[in-house]
Amino acid sequence: MHAIVAREFGGPEVLTLEQLPDPKPGPGQVRVRVHAVGVNPYDTYMRSGGYAQSPTLPYTPGADAAGVVDMVGDRVSRVDIGDRVYIGGTASGRAQGAYASMVICTRRQIHPLPVRLTFSQGAGINVPYVTAWRALFHRAQADKGETLFIHGASGAVGLAATQLARAEGLRVIGTAGSDEGAAIVKAQGAAHVLNHHAPDYLEQLGTLTNGGPDIIIEMLANQNLDHDLGVLGKRGRIVIVGNRGRTEIDARKAMSKDASIMGMSLWNISEDDLVRIHESLGRGFADGALTPVVSQEVPLAEAARAHALVLEPGAKGKIVLIP
Repeated sequence: MHAIVAREFGGPEVLTLEQLPDPKPGPGQVRVRVHAVGVNPYDTYMRSGGYAQSPTLPYTPGADAAGVVDMVGDRVSRVDIGDRVYIGGTASGRAQGAYASMVICTRRQIHPLPVRLTFSQGAGINVPYVTAWRALFHRAQADKGETLFIHGASGAVGLAATQLARAEGLRVIGTAGSDEGAAIVKAQGAAHVLNHHAPDYLEQLGTLTNGGPDIIIEMLANQNLDHDLGVLGKRGRIVIVGNRGRTEIDARKAMSKDASIMGMSLWNISEDDLVRIHESLGRGFADGALTPVVSQEVPLAEAARAHALVLEPGAKGKIVLIP
């Protein structure tokens, strides 16, 4: 099989395409022939060597993919060769990730991919939608009728949060950095989309919310957290999904509003919670309430280019690799 391998930490150039032996599933495992792989910002942090949970070298990046089951190990039930699936992680973890033409997964790491979704869309499910679901419903305890502000809504997590929130009856206000990005966010159900490059966009948010949003999903806390506290409504909640450095806040803003600032990491989810989240997501994908937005398809051999693209400003959906 072909796989992307990093033999040292560093820039995108450390990612190289190699030929490796085809893996075989063990008991309780399945092999998935990969049709598309999801690229996530945290993949780049891990590759650089600065991530909190760095892998042992050499390693293959990636936790998200979609494809077809082509081999089933012993003691695996309710899975057939030919099943279309999306994956959330691989059996060998970070050592042999999803940037490959084949992956080995445990039974709990594969999930049915509805016929209405393409493989590229399936590769955009796991990290973005599980992150958004947990931020909204585990951490923020979002409820129908509340107003949600997504600070950076045009990326994969932001679009997933927009769709999930609208499906649960929340009013969504998002931001984007371009007209094209704003149009995508609007198409996913946001009531309003603001350009976060406009000098008065936070004033516009205040006018639209008459007191501030109930919840803010924050994708770049090192730049925006103090501003978020200034516009948040009374007893509001901020969930930090993304951050790229240290920040300084005025704690009085939080005190005056009884505000809550919550961190969130995908890796803190229990196995049982993951099962429940994917079951909930599955219903949304099947009935059409949720649909991943794919912005670019890049050949697997060009994983280094995809790592550069995923960190560029002005995100507009999901970047996927095609083996």
